[in-house]
Amino acid sequence: MTINKEKPDGAFSTLYIRSFKIDEDIPPEEYYAKLPVIQHIQKSGGFTFTKPITIFVGENGIGKSSVIEALAINAGFNPEGGTLNFSFSTKDSHSSLYEYLRISRGIRKNTDGFFLRAESFYNAATFLDETQEIEKRYGRGRNVYLSFGGKSLHNQSHGESFLALAVHRFSGKGLFILDEPEAALSPMGQLKLIRVLHENAKAGAQFIISTHSPILITTPGADVVQFDEDGLQHLPYKETEHFKIATEFLSNPERMLKILLE
Repeated sequence: MTINKEKPDGAFSTLYIRSFKIDEDIPPEEYYAKLPVIQHIQKSGGFTFTKPITIFVGENGIGKSSVIEALAINAGFNPEGGTLNFSFSTKDSHSSLYEYLRISRGIRKNTDGFFLRAESFYNAATFLDETQEIEKRYGRGRNVYLSFGGKSLHNQSHGESFLALAVHRFSGKGLFILDEPEAALSPMGQLKLIRVLHENAKAGAQFIISTHSPILITTPGADVVQFDEDGLQHLPYKETEHFKIATEFLSNPERMLKILLE
């Protein structure tokens, strides 16, 4: 297991969240208490962010989304996603890990931010529509869509709404926590997202991302952290399991399918 061997670069002093740790008194009946990743974070004393873009990658059920959600809630975001001002609740689907996770903030306080949670993005878009309807009803005249591309996110395809959010809502002064942002994006859409991440990180934003995408993990300058049964490993993207499997498959899909289906 390798945890945080890299020394923080110059960007460390500008990060909104510098580190987090997980308490050791998690009730044993909680499913995440048994996850090797959670146990390793507890034993190691925590995790330190070293770069403006941190990408968590790993198999389903390994604990990425649980950590991402707990970080977002502790940072002040609605558990179902949105900006720091979004306040809605449809159905609780997040774990209680946030109760045992502690974050250490940087010297700067973010003035902007967004928690993008793929599975509840529809609910966040609906809340935005409802907020706009309230503005109209009371004659306030404010267009809440302006910072989201100018129109309802529901009046676009799922992928278009994701990209509209990224292009118009992400900024260089914010903390952005993204859980599987590739869910609605085509390969080209993912490449466009990489450009948004790269440009805003250079301008001062911090991104913490959980993904299965072998495309997104190639984002220049990102700290790629693989979650696996051995804990957390900082790896060059080409050494991650996701990239290796995708590369091997695409280089010879017929052979891989033959092996898989035999």
